[in-house]
Amino acid sequence: MKTTEPKKEKKVEYLELIYDLIFVYVIGRNNLLMHHVINGFVEKELFIAYILCTLTVIQIWSFSTYYINMYGRNGVRDHISLFINMYLLYFIGKGTRINYAPYETEHHIAWGLILVNLAVQYFIETRNHKDEPAIHRQTLRLGIVILTEAFLVFITVPFYDAFGVNLVPYAILFGMVGTMWQGFRAEVILVDFMHLTERMMLYIVFTFGEMIITLADYFEGGISANTIYFSLMGFLIVAGLFLSYETIYDRLIDREADNGGLLYILLHIVLIFALNIITISLDYMQNPAVSLWPKMCMLISGFLMYYAALFCTLRYSKAACRYGRRLFAVLGAVAVCFTALMIMLRELNAVHIALTAAFVFGIWLVLFKFSRESRGQVS
Repeated sequence: MKTTEPKKEKKVEYLELIYDLIFVYVIGRNNLLMHHVINGFVEKELFIAYILCTLTVIQIWSFSTYYINMYGRNGVRDHISLFINMYLLYFIGKGTRINYAPYETEHHIAWGLILVNLAVQYFIETRNHKDEPAIHRQTLRLGIVILTEAFLVFITVPFYDAFGVNLVPYAILFGMVGTMWQGFRAEVILVDFMHLTERMMLYIVFTFGEMIITLADYFEGGISANTIYFSLMGFLIVAGLFLSYETIYDRLIDREADNGGLLYILLHIVLIFALNIITISLDYMQNPAVSLWPKMCMLISGFLMYYAALFCTLRYSKAACRYGRRLFAVLGAVAVCFTALMIMLRELNAVHIALTAAFVFGIWLVLFKFSRESRGQVS
């Protein structure tokens, strides 16, 4: 795979930050699906709907970010395209609810139009690379993949009515696999990895924003020992999660590397999904209407998913910060102990939250120590 001539650093534009704000709203709408609990459990259909809606939104954001990273010029066309998608995302957010049926058609039309809009941007971009066959081909192929997914989205409702088969999982999977495949087989690397890492970091920050909003419920009940204890533990959990991400992003990731970053995007999709699961778990922890085992499963799986994806981003670390088996052995041992203790002490809510806070700070301390040692080797 060849690289193009060196490019100037691509900076994150204000337009991209404004575009991200609409996703804060849509993420909040998605999380509301998990608030409908019957007999202590979330209904299976709602849980599946939550997963699909969350993946849909993350995929839209990822597709937009990937395009802007490679071809965005902060011009009129970029503004028009993103503002159109922002407007259409309101329909997706509005249709994300328990009583989904009346909004199903407009939800899929809005989703399909967003994909068409993105595909059109790729097709228009091919005109700027007529004299660069390799770039022209890979740009055209990405547009075709996204347009094909749009077709699957458009026919989802009538197809389900006719055959009883939901095409949404297949549409999402097709778009994900198709773009990844085209990216990995690209003949020319067009991705600005520094810009990409910054965009991913900002989405993580916005996702933490939703977690912080959820944490506000821990401060209800006036000034009491119970309120102070649980709110402090909840706050420490959020802070510890963010510190681990910050340590890897600021100290270990080689943001000046020259690579396509497709796996980095995929890992962040997992990270964002895991953070949403953790947000819901923190809400469940204070909710007596939710049964113990759903709380336990979501909490443990959310944290393990988050840290597994976060540790995998270390493959993009600087040469002097290469990790070995010892680091993963320590991190794995901490995770196993956390899971075992959580299950053993599952009836003790106050112990649960303290144990979780200790776990996230234990992970952060391991990562921070590793980053300090790595920097010492450089100096």
